[in-house]
Amino acid sequence: MAPSADIHTATNGANGVHNGVNSLKKYQDRSNLVPFSSRLKEGRALAEDVWSIFNAANLPADCINLGQGYMNFAPPSWVKDAAEDALNSVATNHYSHPKGRLRLRQALNKFYGPQLGRELDVESEILVTSGANEGQYSVFVAFLEQGDEVIMFEPFFDQYLPSVTFNGGIPVYVPLHPQASVDNPAKNEWLIDFDELERAITPRTKMIIVNTPHNPVGKVFTRAELEKIAVLAERHNLLVMADEVYDYLVFDGKEHVRFATLPGMWDRTVTVGSAGKLFSATGWRVGWLIGPASIIRPTLAATTRIVFCTNSPLQEAAAVGLEQARERGFLEQQTREYDERRNALTAAFDKLGMKYSQPEGSYFVLLDISSVQWPENYPFPPSVLGRGRDFSACWFIAMEVGVSSIPVSEFYCEEHCTIGENYARFAFCKDIDTMKQAAERLQSLSKFLK
Repeated sequence: MAPSADIHTATNGANGVHNGVNSLKKYQDRSNLVPFSSRLKEGRALAEDVWSIFNAANLPADCINLGQGYMNFAPPSWVKDAAEDALNSVATNHYSHPKGRLRLRQALNKFYGPQLGRELDVESEILVTSGANEGQYSVFVAFLEQGDEVIMFEPFFDQYLPSVTFNGGIPVYVPLHPQASVDNPAKNEWLIDFDELERAITPRTKMIIVNTPHNPVGKVFTRAELEKIAVLAERHNLLVMADEVYDYLVFDGKEHVRFATLPGMWDRTVTVGSAGKLFSATGWRVGWLIGPASIIRPTLAATTRIVFCTNSPLQEAAAVGLEQARERGFLEQQTREYDERRNALTAAFDKLGMKYSQPEGSYFVLLDISSVQWPENYPFPPSVLGRGRDFSACWFIAMEVGVSSIPVSEFYCEEHCTIGENYARFAFCKDIDTMKQAAERLQSLSKFLK
């Protein structure tokens, strides 16, 4: 065949393919050719989440954001200076060991070892992670088999759910129950029904997550409560994830008991910590895990394959922070400042005569919004319609009062979400001037209370 004929044939063939593709595009929906994993649905990862709905872009420009738990102030200057020094060094701008920089692991030993009653082995009992959340995820990767059950107290930190389901786990929900405080009936306390907790444990139960101080309730679990959980963990051979990222935000003389210090619990507990929470540097994504080598070693294998290592300069800065925090009196000062912010917010609720859960720790207040009313035909967006009553209340407060919050039913399974529908979560991790301004604005809620 002549060369021109070859070219003619090839051109016609290409045109045929081109026309075939056009035909496919014309008659077929090609938007979902390859199905995504079912784990995304099970973990509620594809649903329009609360953070997307109550995003600053969807709210009035001047709305004070007390919904999302991020600070509007910088880390301490001496910690920032340490970060700058690290950035100006050569070694700290390159890979760290997957375990974490040695200086940070040594600082963690000196900082936490005495509280845990032991000298920590910096090679086998401490692991630095890319934020507390990645550390938790790595534990799930390392220990969960398909169908293993993980007990979570409700309301729960929302990242627990997808982290468990993505790794084949099945979440089992045990709700905390709000009850009027004996000391002050206007305030709610959240209690564990231990019969309910024990009934939730099955032969498939592998882990239990204990978050104290608790997000979003603000509860600091008592020693007696933790001891009862410890008995169940020992009886049923459970791994305990002690999420203690708010360990240095505890108020009113409450005692933060480290779960790993309870009798027999060191061997089955991984303690989770966070430089982001400790030093107001949530964007740094530096967290840590502390536990026995039997837990840290497999978790190291997981985190090495997930992120390999955590950013080096900010690990160095976190190490300096831990080394100097006590001598600078930083921990006590930070607690006093947060206490002032907390009191500014709760005083506003007291003035309104509204019920709330007195936060014993963390930087969240749950406000009982069951008394908030709005016009029957109020123009709620489609993203809010069909969700719990708390979604409507939070949207209404943001629009009409100018202070945003987060609906608490988001932190529940469907079966128990009616408990959360009575509450909105307000964060007080903002500077005192912002908190006072928010407290002032909130007084206009009075005209919408029944």
